Amino acid sequence: MTTEQNTAEDPRPTFARALDQAERQVAAVRPEELADRTPCADYDVRALLGHVVAVLHKLARAGRGGDARDVPDVIDGVADDGWADAFAHGRSELERVWADDEKLDRTVTVPWATLPGRTAVEAYTHEFTVHSWDIAQATGRLADLDPELAERALAGFSAFAPPEARGEEGPFKPAVPVSDEADIYTRLAAYMGRRP
Repeated sequence: MTTEQNTAEDPRPTFARALDQAERQVAAVRPEELADRTPCADYDVRALLGHVVAVLHKLARAGRGGDARDVPDVIDGVADDGWADAFAHGRSELERVWADDEKLDRTVTVPWATLPGRTAVEAYTHEFTVHSWDIAQATGRLADLDPELAERALAGFSAFAPPEARGEEGPFKPAVPVSDEADIYTRLAAYMGRRP
């Protein structure tokens, strides 16, 4: 391992915080909210929960050396009251896979790129942060969101998906104008093309 690799920040503690936040949001969803709309145009709450559980499995697959594209984008077949357990199970599997420090510097394949493991973990930290806001917005539970995670996600997405590289087609829609005075999650959501 090189000195640069030794001094690179371990993304897993911040990732764990993003997973904690997402897990709280998932666990708070009530069965009667599953059909509610979310800021993700293609997903109601049930489908969004299925997507965040799928993402856990995608990153676990990538960490084991597989191709994350082999996992569907949305997991279905979960009982209305089973989403918290499905998330906890997927998270446990993912954390077992990524407990090995060497995986951070191995190349992994995720749906949108082949890149070092640490970069993938950091990117998925930001994805879980955005999806926590999506769930919170859909269910009215915005008070419990961690602003530091949103600041990191906004900085990360600003570097990874600059406005000039986005359009109506593809995973990143054009940013939506929002006041500079808006809270950090509103600015993050708007940057991701959501309409807060």
